Amino acid sequence: MAERIREQFPEGVDGLADGAVQDALVLPAVRDGGSVATVRGYRGDGQRGLRFFPPLVRKVAEDRAVLDRLRQQVEDGVLTLRVARTFPAEQAADAHRQLERGGVRGRLVLTF
Repeated sequence: MAERIREQFPEGVDGLADGAVQDALVLPAVRDGGSVATVRGYRGDGQRGLRFFPPLVRKVAEDRAVLDRLRQQVEDGVLTLRVARTFPAEQAADAHRQLERGGVRGRLVLTF
């Protein structure tokens, strides 16, 4: 992934949000001194002056006030969600196969 990003941005990007938990694998895509936001507390190796912002998703996942505010922002149209397709939970394997094929723009959502 880092190589593909560098093809488009040879000097590296100023910042990167790593929602796929790639951690060290995506760091080469970020210019020296750039910023990286991660979702599982990854803080890098201290090299190249990269700044890390590791929000702890678990804490937010348990904070009802924050979750309710996010829900309200979606309902008000302040935040938009990109959902590619929804699947009933029993079709999770189909969703996984579609994700593996690639080309999905947005999230695949399982409904329960």
